[in-house]
Amino acid sequence: MSSLNDCNDADNMVLVEEGASSRTIILNRPNVLNALLTPMGVRMTKLYESWEKDSRVGFVMIKGNGRSFCAGGDVVTLYRLLSKGRVEECKECFRTFYSLMYRLNTYLKPHVAIMNGITMGGGAGLSVHGSFCIATEKTVFAIPEVLIGSHPDAGASYYLSHLPGHLGEYLGLTGGRLSGEELLACGFATHYIPSARLPLIEEQLRSLAVHDFSAMETFLAKHSEHVYPNENSILHRVETLNKCFGHDTVEEIIGALESEVAETNDEWCLSTLKKLREAPPLSLKISLKSIQKARFETLEECLKREYRMSMRMISRQISNDFCEGVRTRLVEKSFAPKWDPPCLEQVTEEMVNAYFERISVDEPELELPNKLRKASHANV
Repeated sequence: MSSLNDCNDADNMVLVEEGASSRTIILNRPNVLNALLTPMGVRMTKLYESWEKDSRVGFVMIKGNGRSFCAGGDVVTLYRLLSKGRVEECKECFRTFYSLMYRLNTYLKPHVAIMNGITMGGGAGLSVHGSFCIATEKTVFAIPEVLIGSHPDAGASYYLSHLPGHLGEYLGLTGGRLSGEELLACGFATHYIPSARLPLIEEQLRSLAVHDFSAMETFLAKHSEHVYPNENSILHRVETLNKCFGHDTVEEIIGALESEVAETNDEWCLSTLKKLREAPPLSLKISLKSIQKARFETLEECLKREYRMSMRMISRQISNDFCEGVRTRLVEKSFAPKWDPPCLEQVTEEMVNAYFERISVDEPELELPNKLRKASHANV
């Protein structure tokens, strides 16, 4: 967050390269997998706003420095702020990035995300919400928030709910990973390019004079490869996955997996059960409900709902699972969290429903740049 003096240089954390008609954002915190801080979101928002209005800019690209595209929000920083009672700074972080995700989804110019490396959480949002996403053999995609006592956010409930079958529930509840080939197959990636060819592609893009979506699609399609998931891919387990995760409750999902294990002793079902049993029970329940609700909501509605959920989470009025998860799994790395409630049976319906309601009438709702965006679309 901007108040931490050792990491408040947004100009160094978000670099910019200029091309013939392009602008490229480079996320530049490679030592922490390009994890996002509020000043980075503020700087990116200003850049995107100015470039959208600039007739000299035809399209925008975003990539990461190092072996990661972006591992998501810097939750360790959030944890430290919460530990010091600096809740307002945490709220600013969520407001900044949720609004940025909406802006990317409604951006009026081609937006190309190069997902070369680790792409998780908020990093997934920076790519999937845009118009073009390039995956490579190095891409590792996941939405692991539930594992630290949070929930799929930054618009994740929206795009997870639009995956085929109940793949979204599986990814959101287990933090399961997808490869670049799998991303292409399920539609999260629009194109696949081997990482060794990226420098040449980026060089050509920098000299390219493109101002519309169809021309960008033509260029990327010419360089993209047709690849397919290997035999061990989760996408080859669609029937079992839908059978187990197509239920209304977490208890029913676990029961279906247990039945599969009893009948087949399937290793995938066993490992999936292990993940669910190690996850915080409350996060499992609110995340499942969030993804289920998202099937009937717009992205705007999902972001506003996710914001409510995050405000409840950082208020710690019901549970301290988020701070407990970050502390044990990312800070101390003891990997022995004490979840509250500790089991599914103790998670009440009232607890779950509270995450989808306003904390108080004095707590402002998330404001998105929707009026401006809709007006802009109307003029296109």
